[in-house]
Amino acid sequence: MQNNRSKIIVAPLNWGIGHATRCVPIINDLLKKGFEPIIATDGNALKYLKQEFPLLTSYELPSYNIVYSNNQYLFKIKLFFQINKIKKAVADEHQVIQKIIKKEGVKGIISDNRFGAYSKEITSVYITHQLNVLSGITTFFTSKIHQKIMGNFNEIWVADLKTKPKLAGKLSSNSKIKTPVKYIGLLSRFSKNNTNITLKNYKYDLLVLLSGIEPQRTMLEKKLIKELKNYPKKIIFIRGFLGKSQYLKNTDNIEFINFLSKKKLAQIILNSKIVLSRSGYSTIMDLASLQKKAFFIPTSGQTEQEYLAKHLEKLKISPFSKQNSFKIAMLNRVENYTGFTQHINITNLDFNLFQ
Repeated sequence: MQNNRSKIIVAPLNWGIGHATRCVPIINDLLKKGFEPIIATDGNALKYLKQEFPLLTSYELPSYNIVYSNNQYLFKIKLFFQINKIKKAVADEHQVIQKIIKKEGVKGIISDNRFGAYSKEITSVYITHQLNVLSGITTFFTSKIHQKIMGNFNEIWVADLKTKPKLAGKLSSNSKIKTPVKYIGLLSRFSKNNTNITLKNYKYDLLVLLSGIEPQRTMLEKKLIKELKNYPKKIIFIRGFLGKSQYLKNTDNIEFINFLSKKKLAQIILNSKIVLSRSGYSTIMDLASLQKKAFFIPTSGQTEQEYLAKHLEKLKISPFSKQNSFKIAMLNRVENYTGFTQHINITNLDFNLFQ
């Protein structure tokens, strides 16, 4: 147990709120073990973590300001033409991190996919589930670039199991990484052991759990509302909006909610028979933690989510559909899959390297 409250920066990427949510168990464990976490991120990730941990010191980092295409075929091309802008943001981020370290007397950094959140002067850890970065025909080059970025850190923490069943599949396996790699298990803000909920009957037949980047989030929302309007079962629709946003009016079969706290969301997930969501890895880890049955719709053009959806279908855990092809009748396929039945919420966090 630390007595001097060593300060550790926790810096998740602002890509949806998935990277922020999976930092929740890290922050909680740091607090439990006597460290003082300092939150450093931007956008919705910062809003979310400040909401979860209002008493912690927080800093806003420079935003990568990535603009995403609403066309799946232009998704990667539009990202490619923003490389120089991203590189500048990473350099600016690195400078801000150095200032925070000096001002706060920080002893270590835990970066969840923030490329500039490291320092050569203190221990820096990088969290990822992508030792391989899938990008189609450019996978070799994107993986090499990511390896170079990871070389700035002292240790890589992989959010997956070291042995099967590996939820991230080939994403989390790469023997060529030179930086020390540690598999820490799954990172989830939820734990079924801590919910104290035993269900005989589900309150909802379907939970729609939206998240992710715009404009893709809104595109999927519109399609699902159209598909579900005649669905003869009870639906709760969590839109994934933080802060002020327009509310949607409930219908006869759909209850709309913009956002829920961690505790309330866990209760809703457990009270729902099926979860329909994106196949983002943080969402996958949350559903695995709560041992749910799911149907996934990967973000169009996002190779990682498309791979994860196919990987889970191959493992017979959950079915999926491409966004443009989805029909409500496809949800019946969930009955032929096991769901996340194996309890694998085993996060292994060791902060001794910050001593």
